[in-house]
Amino acid sequence: MSKVMVVEDDEIMNAGLCYNLQKRNMEPFPAHTIAEAKRLLSEGAYDLVLLDINLPDGDGLQFAKNTIFPYGIPFIFLTAHNLDDEIIEGYHLGADDYITKPFRIKIVMEKIQAVLRRCGGQKENTLYSCGNLVIDFERCIVRKNGELLSLTPTEFELLHFFCKNRQQILTKELLLENIWDSKGNFVNEHTLSLNISRLRNKISDGKFGYIKTIYGLGYQWVGHREE
Repeated sequence: MSKVMVVEDDEIMNAGLCYNLQKRNMEPFPAHTIAEAKRLLSEGAYDLVLLDINLPDGDGLQFAKNTIFPYGIPFIFLTAHNLDDEIIEGYHLGADDYITKPFRIKIVMEKIQAVLRRCGGQKENTLYSCGNLVIDFERCIVRKNGELLSLTPTEFELLHFFCKNRQQILTKELLLENIWDSKGNFVNEHTLSLNISRLRNKISDGKFGYIKTIYGLGYQWVGHREE
């Protein structure tokens, strides 16, 4: 089942789009602000984003450029403006289609299904954007505020494991088993703590903590939320 995020601040319109997506055997995920959309992106993978340009907490065009595009997710713009320059800018940002309000819901659904067919459905995301980090899992590259970070292979593997298991509490035993023991490199908890401390120092700053210590249990990736 295709997963479609609907980023539209008009609650009635958002609900109507989600209802019609469900009728066509797609799974909708509503968001009414950019902040809500960022949270959804940090928690799961999506096949397509339907994105309003004018949102209460920001510009949909910039959100697409800075956040959605790095994920490699297809997206369709919704707008109340039929302006040529805005439409051209949207396509330059990588939009797969452009829908002007008011629209006919049947046409919107057909456009969504056409983009999903063209893009081949859900694919595993190799890029993950969170807070001020952009992580390329395929190329093992991490950028913070656009600057390349230098991580050791073990630090990157830890980061990847945290990101794959977002919001889950990861015990020290689980981390040791998956990062070291599976390769026959048995280490103690001190080595684990040292590597997590080094990783934190590289990716965290005053605004984003990313990795939270759950005392007595282990660690948890909290994404762009502050600790």
